[in-house]
Amino acid sequence: MASPIVYLIPSLLDEENIESIPSGVLKAIKDCEVLFAENERTARRYLKKLEKDIIIDRYEWFTISDDLSVSSAFRKKLKEGKKIGIISEAGCPGVADPGQTLVAIAHENNVRVKPLSGPDSIILALMSSGMNGQRFQFVGYLPIKDQERARAIRELESESLKKNCTQIFIETPYRNNQLLDALLNNCKPTTFLCIAAGITSSGEEIHTRTIGQWKKQKPNLHKVPATFCLLAR
Repeated sequence: MASPIVYLIPSLLDEENIESIPSGVLKAIKDCEVLFAENERTARRYLKKLEKDIIIDRYEWFTISDDLSVSSAFRKKLKEGKKIGIISEAGCPGVADPGQTLVAIAHENNVRVKPLSGPDSIILALMSSGMNGQRFQFVGYLPIKDQERARAIRELESESLKKNCTQIFIETPYRNNQLLDALLNNCKPTTFLCIAAGITSSGEEIHTRTIGQWKKQKPNLHKVPATFCLLAR
């Protein structure tokens, strides 16, 4: 029986920028027999963008979820020696996206895990922020409730100042403007904020300014995918 392998397959941040996907990704996809996808419909469309003539239905498809049946199916395919691909909705599996539970199962079974290079909004935002790339942390989504979010922002700013640490976080695009308002209202004017919006898209906008400067020129981020980096001074 063949040895199983798990490929971590990056997907597009912007559907029109197919050039952001390295050529080796398609080669790995073609080596797969089974695909676990966050969203099968968009994953199928993505594969067709990579190669128009790819035979989508030759793969076994599973939808990633917390359901125990998915973990059970994954374990079964590992035991069968299958070559498996994990595809998240945008960016890289397991990084602010589902997939880590399946990867952990692969390690438990001593199965080779092969991460593939591709666009990741967190790393691209940090790279382009001009902030500390030696010490940083990704904290995911901040609280939604106003008071809790304000407290979290002040704590992140304080920690950033104390440790010279870049704080990276995201928000659901339709709540970006509310998050930006909270940042402007709770951070010191000298704190730096990078807003990396529409990364890899034709409308990509990446700017780092102080909170004081952002207050004078506040962008409209409604429904625009964005990653935020904060560094206190």
